[in-house]
Amino acid sequence: MLKIAGLCTIAVGFCIGSVAPASAAGIAISHGWFRMLPSGQPAGGYFTMKNSGTRPVDLVAAQSAACGMLMLHRSVSNSGTSRMEDVRSVSIPSGGTFSFAPGGYHLMCMDPGAAMAPGKSVPVTLVFSDGSKVNANFAVKNAAGE
Repeated sequence: MLKIAGLCTIAVGFCIGSVAPASAAGIAISHGWFRMLPSGQPAGGYFTMKNSGTRPVDLVAAQSAACGMLMLHRSVSNSGTSRMEDVRSVSIPSGGTFSFAPGGYHLMCMDPGAAMAPGKSVPVTLVFSDGSKVNANFAVKNAAGE
């Protein structure tokens, strides 16, 4: 009994002394949409995140059943050459806003499924470094963004 009580005290002391991770509870998603390209090409996803929480949060992943794989990406231009690269995380400061927009940060939807059709809406789950998640519906638009 003493061993169990001692372990609980240590565990409680550790929990009280630790700093709680920031939660995505203060994150609001707006203007979510995908640009669907013809012939099953990858679709780009765009949106704005607002962090009304008191701590910064880190977006680390995105998920959607409408995509075979959904990744965080950004477009970069260097000496007239444009390319895309994977992004491990995006930090949103407390009280800050961060936009995923054409030509910059975006979601890359590989192998878009049948649900990814202009005029429809698909669910997306954004995953944060503390394991919390925010769900949002993204409109699907054509290649012209309409």
